[in-house]
Amino acid sequence: MELVRNLVFRADWLRQWRDYYELCKPRVVALIVFTAIVGMFLATPGMVPWSALVFGTLGIGLAAASAAAFNQLVERHIDSEMARTYRRPLPTGTLSTRQALTFAVALCVIAMSLLVLLVNPLTALLTFLSLIGYAVVYTLFLKRATPQNIVIGGAAGAAPPVLGWTAVTGQVDPNSLLLFMIIFAWTPPHFWALAIHRREDYARVDMPMLPVTHGVKYTRLQVLLYTIILVVATLLPFGTGMSGVLYLVGALGLGGLFLYYAIRLQSDKDPKLPMQTFGYSITYLMALFAFLLVDHYVPHIVRLIYAA
Repeated sequence: MELVRNLVFRADWLRQWRDYYELCKPRVVALIVFTAIVGMFLATPGMVPWSALVFGTLGIGLAAASAAAFNQLVERHIDSEMARTYRRPLPTGTLSTRQALTFAVALCVIAMSLLVLLVNPLTALLTFLSLIGYAVVYTLFLKRATPQNIVIGGAAGAAPPVLGWTAVTGQVDPNSLLLFMIIFAWTPPHFWALAIHRREDYARVDMPMLPVTHGVKYTRLQVLLYTIILVVATLLPFGTGMSGVLYLVGALGLGGLFLYYAIRLQSDKDPKLPMQTFGYSITYLMALFAFLLVDHYVPHIVRLIYAA
């Protein structure tokens, strides 16, 4: 009997751990952390100081997880009515609102403590503002106030590279703002592709997403226009001398494929296409920042080879 009780306890603990894990939106947080880490490496010609890399990454990641938990806490009733989200821990009741709130607050406190004490106060301040921007301004107000919610609220999601850069340098560098602009321009076509696919879900909960308020045709056009803006924005790191030819080639190739999807959306009625576009947009951003990172270190590697 003791063995059975122990097995049941472990199973319950594992199930609850998974619920807390899902509350953090781990795939979204992973992308946020990756772009923040790239910002750290771009901030210095050499290796990132270990304290900034370790504690900055932890602090930014935990803050993003806290914001995700707050978001699910606020939207638990909406999530219960949407096909994409009804299985989340709060709608299913596997976690209570008190547990979720305690968890979100704890993550926030730990994140801010790490950033203030072990990184620098400016990074902590900017990270906290980003958390408030997403969890409060976007989730509580913008999301139900305007179909341009994702455009305005996208500023919070575009902050991670700036946070990573600031964690290393202790100041906001103009080059880090170029990375901010790229993610800011990427957010609308990324999210609106998903919104087209989930239009009926959003209409059911009376959420004023662009496909609901202005129709799918208009949203498809906006995806194309913002993708063009995005491709132009990705040329800025090369234009300012921040990045080199390797990044430029990668940005043009990735941007060309994103434009291909956006153009197809204008006339192709394949119901799978919006989600294919959404899926590619995630790959696109990760690959683009990978090109930024590799391009940043290629000159140093070449110099080392010639020196040897």
